Amino acid sequence: MHINSAGTCSVQETGISFQTQNADLQRLFDTAEARLAENIVEFAPTMKVLVEGGGYANAWLETQPMGGEMYAKRDVEVALNNQTVFMLTQRDDGRLPGMVVSGDSARKRHWDTEPREGMVWLPEQRLLADYEMFQGYCFPDPAWRMYFWAGRDRAYLERLYAALEAHDTYLWRTRDSDGDGILETWCVWDTGEDHSSRLLTRNAPTRWPFDTPPGAAGTPDPQDPDAFRNYWIEHDRDRLPAPTREQVLVPFASMDVTAYSYDGRATLAKIARELGNGREAFWRAQAEDVRQRLIRGLWDPAHHACFDRDRTGKTLPELTHNNLRCMWHGIFTQDMADAFVQHHLLNPDEFWTPTPLVSIAVNEPLYRNVPGNNWSGQPQGLTYQRAIRALENYGHCAEVTLIGERLLPALIRNGCTFPQQLDPITGATSGPKPDGYGPMILAALEYISRMHGIHVDVSEGRVWWSALAEGAGDFSYTQHWGDRSWTLTAESDRVTGDLNGAELFSCTRGFRVVTDLDGTPQDVVGIASEPRTVDLLANGERHELNLKPNEVCRLGTAGRS
Repeated sequence: MHINSAGTCSVQETGISFQTQNADLQRLFDTAEARLAENIVEFAPTMKVLVEGGGYANAWLETQPMGGEMYAKRDVEVALNNQTVFMLTQRDDGRLPGMVVSGDSARKRHWDTEPREGMVWLPEQRLLADYEMFQGYCFPDPAWRMYFWAGRDRAYLERLYAALEAHDTYLWRTRDSDGDGILETWCVWDTGEDHSSRLLTRNAPTRWPFDTPPGAAGTPDPQDPDAFRNYWIEHDRDRLPAPTREQVLVPFASMDVTAYSYDGRATLAKIARELGNGREAFWRAQAEDVRQRLIRGLWDPAHHACFDRDRTGKTLPELTHNNLRCMWHGIFTQDMADAFVQHHLLNPDEFWTPTPLVSIAVNEPLYRNVPGNNWSGQPQGLTYQRAIRALENYGHCAEVTLIGERLLPALIRNGCTFPQQLDPITGATSGPKPDGYGPMILAALEYISRMHGIHVDVSEGRVWWSALAEGAGDFSYTQHWGDRSWTLTAESDRVTGDLNGAELFSCTRGFRVVTDLDGTPQDVVGIASEPRTVDLLANGERHELNLKPNEVCRLGTAGRS
C-alpha cells in the first residue's frame, strides 16, 4: 500500500457484515454503507480519501481524520489516507490546514494557478492546502488509532509525532495573543460553527487567513467594503451591517482551541510511550497544564459547564454543545464530565430535545431552530459523531445508547437519508443537501455497532460486543480484520460471541461484553438505561450479575466501577 511520503504500511483487510430481523434497521445499515462508499474520492494519484459528502467535496480537519478512522473497519488504506493527507500538506511553521482540496477540484477552479488568499497549491503532492481557518481539530486521536489499524508502522508514528508537536507549537506561538494562558478562536470557521448566532452576534469574521488576530495593526477593517465581503462573508450574505472594529469581539478565549492543544499533547504522550523516546512524562505534564488553564479560565463550577470569554474579558453566558466537544478531546476531568451530563446533556429544557444534542441549549436567547448549515440550534451529524467518543471517554456508555435510540428511528422515519442536520423537535431532515452527509452516515453505523454489534477498541487491544434487549430482533454482526473474524449472534434472549467460529461466551441481552483481541472476556458493561441482570457463560464459568447503567464488572476480580 502506497501512502506517498508519509511512509509505507502493511495493512490487513477489514470488513463488516450485519444481518438483522428488523427490516427498518437492516435498510438503514445497508443504505448507510452504500452512501458512505459514494464519498470516496481520488484526491491525488494513488491516494483515495473519504470526503465529508452531502455537498462537501473536500477534506476538513474537523471531520475527515475522525471519519477516516471510523472507516478503517471497512478499508484501512482509505482510512490512513484521511490522516496522511493533512500531514502531507502541513506548513513549514507547523500549522495544519483546515481543509485540503483534491488536485482535480483545485484545477477546475484554477486554484492551482490562482489560489484564493490563504490557500497554497502544492504541485509535488498535487493537492491544495487551505489555511483560512482551523476548522476544528479532530485529528490527534484518530491518527494515533490508525497506527494500530495500519500495522504499527514506526515511520508513520514518528511523522505523526513531529506533526502534532509542530502544530501545538504553532498554537501557542499565535493563539494566545493576550497572554492570558487560554488559546483563542479568531473566526467562525476556526471551530467549524457556520452561521452560529453566538459568533455572528459578536461580529466574528467568517474566515481569517492571518497569523495575527482581528483588530491587530494592519489587519482588515470590516468597514472597508472589500474586507467586509472577503472576511465577514456570512454577515455579507445575510445582509447584516458591517461592524466597527470595536464591535468585533473576537478573539474569544476558547474552550475549543484550548482543547485542541490538550488533545494533541495527550496524544503526544501516548506516542512518546510507544516510541520509547523518554518524553511521555513531559507531554503528560504539558497536557495537564492545559487542562488546569481551562479549569481556571473557563470552567464555571456553579453552572457545571465551560463558557468562552470575548476579547474584553466578558463571559459568553449561553450554554453550548462545545462542552461535549471538550469531552471528545478529553480535557474535562471525570467530575466535570459527570456534572455536564447530569445537569445539562440530559436536561429536556437544554440539550435533550426529542431529537437531542442541539448546538445551543434551547432555553438560551441565542438558540435558533434554523435549517440549512447553521450551528445556532439544530442537532448536527458531526455532534452525533463526536458524542460517541465524548461520552465513552468518561464511561457514559448508557448515554450513547440513549442517543442512538433517538437518532436511528429519526433517520429511518426520514427514509434512510443522511442530512447534515435534523429538526430538534420533529427529527425531520435539514441541511444544505438532503442526503449523503458522511458524519451522519458514520454516526448511524457507529451507534449500531455500539447497540447491536461489535466495535474494535484498537488502541487498547479490546473488542466490544454489544446487544441490547430491544431494537434489532435476532441478528448477526461480524467484524473482520486480517486473520480474525469476530461474530456476535443474537437469538431469542441470548447472544453468543465467537472468534473464527470458536465460541467465546454467551449471555443474556442488554449488556456489553469486553474481550481482548483473542476473545478472552474481561469486563461486562451496563449499556442499557435501566438496571439489568446478566447471565454470562465464559471460560466454563457462569456469572450472574446485576448491573446498573454504565456499571462495569471486571471478570476474574469481581471488581466493579
